[in-house]
Amino acid sequence: MVSRNEVRIDCRALRHNFRCITEGVGPGVAVMAMVKGDAYGHGMVETAAVLADCGCRTFGVAELVEAVALRGAGIGGDIFVILGFVPEEAEQFLLHDLTPVVFLDQDIRALSQAAVRHGREIGVHLKLDCGMGRLGLLPAEVPAFKQRIDALPGIFLAGVMAHLPEADQRQAASTPQIFSCFQETIARIGAGFTGIRHIANSGATMYFQDTHCEMVRAGISLYGCYPDGSDGADIAAGSRLQPVMSFATRVAQVRDLPAGSGISYGHTYITTRPTRIAVLPIGYEDGYLRDLSNKGEVLVHGRRAPIRGRICMNLCMADVTGIPGVTVGDEVVLLGRQGEAEITADEIAGWMGTISYEVLCLFGNNNSRIHIDGER
Repeated sequence: MVSRNEVRIDCRALRHNFRCITEGVGPGVAVMAMVKGDAYGHGMVETAAVLADCGCRTFGVAELVEAVALRGAGIGGDIFVILGFVPEEAEQFLLHDLTPVVFLDQDIRALSQAAVRHGREIGVHLKLDCGMGRLGLLPAEVPAFKQRIDALPGIFLAGVMAHLPEADQRQAASTPQIFSCFQETIARIGAGFTGIRHIANSGATMYFQDTHCEMVRAGISLYGCYPDGSDGADIAAGSRLQPVMSFATRVAQVRDLPAGSGISYGHTYITTRPTRIAVLPIGYEDGYLRDLSNKGEVLVHGRRAPIRGRICMNLCMADVTGIPGVTVGDEVVLLGRQGEAEITADEIAGWMGTISYEVLCLFGNNNSRIHIDGER
């Protein structure tokens, strides 16, 4: 069975973006490819496999189940689990050779016990909160936590990480300040610390070179979007990132409606003239949210067609008046390029009042995907 709604993943663009990032940080800095959230909707296993073939040796996921799935698919290298875990899962890190990020005493105790049972040692990365206000240890808590790690058998501190809350803003004053806090906290751990430091997300990777340390974590940039949205794309220097995802459907029916016709629930759009409507088999179940009602646009025959009326669970309506020859089965592009026209994830995010990250996750995680390959 073939779905009319299809997310297409351009593996050539993914390779291009990885090369741009690795060339940008230089040979002395490792790149952790963030493939959490099913690789931001692009398919975690498929994305990791493409990147591994490009030389990527470090991957980041949110949950242990994702990391185990990557190992099961034959993905090698280092795989970081960044959101923690429950104590009963500790043994899985040793069984699958995974790297835990820790910030709780129960984490390090469980890992120590598991390591002793297996007669092995496991390196952990400490999560530091220097201003994000999410997971992690405050700077003042770190020296004592490090001492507790040192006192436990079977584990050792292999790295320290933090996250930057405003690195997507190129002029953010907080980024250098938070990076200074990060460095000062590591210094207080002790002169003997020689582990891996990583704090740079996509924004810092691209805009704050001083934060790169030994490793950066690339997320949205891998998938062809700039952390600061369309503004970043407009002023990008050098080789530009390329969008990896596109999303298309096909016309289910073409309707000719007279002036004064209400369209969809609530009749939030009333035609003011004879109007030709293309009914599309896509709706909020597919990630095309109601926020796009009477706001979004799609591409039909290389031209823009506005969404009319409320988006339904499985259907929405596009106004193709003035676009000749539209018929059942014609391709309709919701994200990506058709002819000379293009709709970007940042543009859709603007209509929805969100960010490109959410758009990619919504489309990619709610529809069938095909991965289009070929060297570029």
